[in-house]
Amino acid sequence: MSVVSETIDRIKSFFHHNKEVFDHHKVLVVFVLGGPGAGKGTQCARLVQEFGFCHLSAGDLLRAEQHREGSEFGDLIRQYIREGKIVPSEVTVNLLKNAMKAELEKHEEETENGWGNGKGRFLVDGFPRKMDQAHIFDETVCESKFVLFFVTTEDVLLQRLLERGKTSGREDDNEESIKKRFRTFVETSMPVVEYYREHDKVVEIDATKSIDEVYERTSNAVKARLSI
Repeated sequence: MSVVSETIDRIKSFFHHNKEVFDHHKVLVVFVLGGPGAGKGTQCARLVQEFGFCHLSAGDLLRAEQHREGSEFGDLIRQYIREGKIVPSEVTVNLLKNAMKAELEKHEEETENGWGNGKGRFLVDGFPRKMDQAHIFDETVCESKFVLFFVTTEDVLLQRLLERGKTSGREDDNEESIKKRFRTFVETSMPVVEYYREHDKVVEIDATKSIDEVYERTSNAVKARLSI
């Protein structure tokens, strides 16, 4: 068995034997989903400013981990991202758990914007990408409050990402990878959206509009869900 396989098995064992790491009555988690290029990061940045959320991007955490010196998952993550595949759930969930723990510890002394004394607010961007991620996170890390789902057409997503690729330097901002990512999103993430929709936990936002128009709707939806 490879070192990576052994580590993944160890993480699986941890999640299998543990209940929520964070109390969902104290820690607010909002999942943010949408096709690649839907503008999730842009909208999250504004929500951070208005509501005091901590923005955690599953994709950014994975990209940082693949370049972190000494990472046991670097090669595996790099291969999955290059091929437009979803990284093993246990790896992604573990990175999110560790990032949340670090943020809660950093803000322990704060008393504003829903932070302090074990409380916190998180936007988890680009996650969960498939059903097992949703179940593992909700059952063993922290039960999510709701899902922000940004919707637009494949053509709009493609043009946005090709434009971004001119300056982003990201390996996966090319037409072939973009189309793979979109197919992967439809095949694996839409069942997640439908699952949460059945539980009345999906807020759908039309992401085709201008950034300001999209944010106005997003902000109002968050206020309504959080009764602010």
